[in-house]
Amino acid sequence: MENNPIYAPYAALILKVKIPANIYEIPFLPIDFFKQEQIICQGKGVEEVFLSSGTTGGQSKHLISDLSLYKKSYRKTFKQFYGDISDYCILSLLPSYQEREGSSLIYMVDDLITKSKHPKSGFYLNDLSILSNTIKELEKKGQKTILFGVTYALLDLAAQYPQHLKHTIIMETGGMKGKRKELLKEEIHQLLQEAFLTENIHSEYGMTELLSQCYSKGKNIFNFPPWMKILIRDVNDPLSIIGNNKTGGINVIDLANIYSCPFIATQDLGKTFNNDSFSVLGRFDNSDVRGCNLMVQ
Repeated sequence: MENNPIYAPYAALILKVKIPANIYEIPFLPIDFFKQEQIICQGKGVEEVFLSSGTTGGQSKHLISDLSLYKKSYRKTFKQFYGDISDYCILSLLPSYQEREGSSLIYMVDDLITKSKHPKSGFYLNDLSILSNTIKELEKKGQKTILFGVTYALLDLAAQYPQHLKHTIIMETGGMKGKRKELLKEEIHQLLQEAFLTENIHSEYGMTELLSQCYSKGKNIFNFPPWMKILIRDVNDPLSIIGNNKTGGINVIDLANIYSCPFIATQDLGKTFNNDSFSVLGRFDNSDVRGCNLMVQ
């Protein structure tokens, strides 16, 4: 990352003359740098700019020099965890994301909708009745379906149009966006499970600053693709990495971020397990209220 004018001096301050011997010695850039600086390698052009939904401390900006890397990342990750996209109908209930510019989540879901080629795939801004009827129709046909939804909108759908889902995966992307009282993730999933009579609620863990995603098929246990790695840092000593089953700050290695910064210290709390999985347990105090699967517990 010598060609990164933001990360390189930051890493040099921490490492001094030392060269990291392993991933546990790599400096991780605090995610707030994406609000204050333009994080991109020298000599790289900007093809797209993704913006976060954070409002309390300003928006993060992720300068993308190669959109094809993002597409390859989320398409391969989807195939790894869910199989062929053409087998699915992809539904979107992401009103707060659709109502603003620069959402990386909308970019991804829009592409998945196109790749699915199902005639019923699409965005449902605030059309809960139409969405509910569409799901009923797909359920009758036994069509495999994934509904990507922001938390508050999924709770609205659950309250107004409960139904038994056998072939539909509820994919919670997180975020109340100030629309509802914040709830524990377990409470949210319990409400959704009861409304839709489904055993598990799936979740997507991603953010503006990353070009890769992690997925949970239930129980708040997330897995990630081979080019990612999750490490947990000590909350009292942020340069130290701690072991499995201990709560700390989530550090992310995302090699799809090769032209911005692959080593990011997030403001999320979590813990890793010995099978390369992890849980998201909340956020640090005073961090931004934003989406993409972050509930304070």
